[in-house]
Amino acid sequence: MTDHILNRDEAPAGGIGFFEKYLSIWVALCIIAGIALGNLMPGLFGFLASLEYASVNLVVAVLIWAMVFPMMVNVDFASLSHIGDRPKGLVLTLAVNWLIKPFTMAALGVLFFEYVFAQWIEPADAQQYIAGLILLGAAPCTAMVFVWSQLTQGDATYTLVQVSLNDVVMIFAFAPIVALLLGVTDIAVPWETLLLATGLYVVIPLVAGFLTRKWLTGRASGAEAQKAVADFTASLKPVSVIGLLVTVVLLFGFQGHVIVERPILIVLIAVPLLIQSYGIFFLTYFAARIWKVPFNVAAPCALIGTSNFFELAVAVAISLFGLNSGAALATVVGVLVEVPVMLSLVAFANRTRDWFPTS
Repeated sequence: MTDHILNRDEAPAGGIGFFEKYLSIWVALCIIAGIALGNLMPGLFGFLASLEYASVNLVVAVLIWAMVFPMMVNVDFASLSHIGDRPKGLVLTLAVNWLIKPFTMAALGVLFFEYVFAQWIEPADAQQYIAGLILLGAAPCTAMVFVWSQLTQGDATYTLVQVSLNDVVMIFAFAPIVALLLGVTDIAVPWETLLLATGLYVVIPLVAGFLTRKWLTGRASGAEAQKAVADFTASLKPVSVIGLLVTVVLLFGFQGHVIVERPILIVLIAVPLLIQSYGIFFLTYFAARIWKVPFNVAAPCALIGTSNFFELAVAVAISLFGLNSGAALATVVGVLVEVPVMLSLVAFANRTRDWFPTS
């Protein structure tokens, strides 16, 4: 969630930065505001929901771009030249994010919404919630990990290699994996919309970020080039923060009536998300321990697998199923769950760093 709001240069070493520290509070306030406004002004939110083209809501698309673009500028593909350095962390990252996480999330969704919670959920709604969970599971975190990495004193360069590699894989793997899993759960897959959403929210921003980074670093070298990138993304930070908060208000406003009428539903959706988050973290973390991966690689590696690229999941859910769909609601609940979960895991990792070798 909120993957790009801070990068590794903005977060203070050894502590939680101002925005990270109060992130849960800001998001909580926006959730409350969104629910209230959605119920008080349904006509306004209905109008905003109608502003779409080719199944893409234009307002949400602009806000997602405001959040995603600075994140993509931070991705340094030159770091891929270090792909052969200490391969264990990369193997774990790729295996967890692309061979395990999407499938365990789909399995948990089916388990809970088709069996455990079946008596409380209509079958058609259950399929929608499963779809939203699948979208979250197939979208690994790509830049907020720099914050979690810094908070655990992770290897920043290695984290950058992991993130860059995941971004490259996501271009090619996200749409096929989502289509496969949606098909397995008997949900019709509109391939045209799925590919359009992947292009809009992954490929185009990534290319724009690459070109912008190249332009910024082309005028300097070394530390000056890194400073130019950091200064540029810092200048966009207010736009990113506003984009995040307005998106949360809108998303919860679109779903406000459902949340008020069925608050227990939010709890039901959160259950498989919590199990998935903690399960994936501990699976990766203990695999890294058994494999004797150094802590400054192991901790970020486990946190990458745990966190989600919530912006992409939300955008694709809206494009595929609509603003008021159960799939969109499930991805929105991911916003609610992720930050406190990640901060708890950062604290756990820091308390257990002596379980791992230092290098």
